[in-house]
Amino acid sequence: MSVESLNNELIKYENVGISFENRKVLSGFNLTVKKNQRILLRGKSGIGKTTLLKMLLGFTKPSEGTIYFRNQVIDSRTCWEARKEIAYVVQDTDLGEGKVKNLLNEIFSYRANKEELDHEKLRSFMRELELENNILEENFQELSGGEKQRIGILIALLLNRDIYLLDEVTSALDAKLKKKVADYFLAREDWTLLVISHDREWERDWMETIYLETRSWETSRTSP
Repeated sequence: MSVESLNNELIKYENVGISFENRKVLSGFNLTVKKNQRILLRGKSGIGKTTLLKMLLGFTKPSEGTIYFRNQVIDSRTCWEARKEIAYVVQDTDLGEGKVKNLLNEIFSYRANKEELDHEKLRSFMRELELENNILEENFQELSGGEKQRIGILIALLLNRDIYLLDEVTSALDAKLKKKVADYFLAREDWTLLVISHDREWERDWMETIYLETRSWETSRTSP
């Protein structure tokens, strides 16, 4: 493999397996994600799609196989380097209690986040996501599911990362917003995306789709 190819290789799953309560749900999963690539993961509920993303950030470990980030094995040390470069947005965002503006300020006070809270970008992204200004004064726990999802997306955009793991981030949005969010992310050719979604708005002819199979414990894919 050439040096250029290695440099473009961001994420690699090598023979990864997942087991829950001694029950194997996935084995032999192999996937290489290169810089600026956009991949859509599909599969039945419970096959381990979300777990695959969590493994990359070190939140859980594979029952078998190895995961690499920038050609380094993900472990308790290197996972922190991965987290600095990756924004992970989940379906059920839980930021805690309190006003949205206070939660935003807390997140951007962490040393691991290289970006400071840019209020001009904040307003711009809020308009893009059709969030009213007064939402900043509302209690996060009292927001609707769709509003919570958009706040999660908002934070990811403000973090200004180049790699996004998006786990059913449009599931609670209406059709118009689903398309708007998907179009926004997919238009950025400089971003690397690993997307889990059942929403058709993420489907593109040029986007690689990986299907996780439950019976064969293998993956199948469709390429552009």
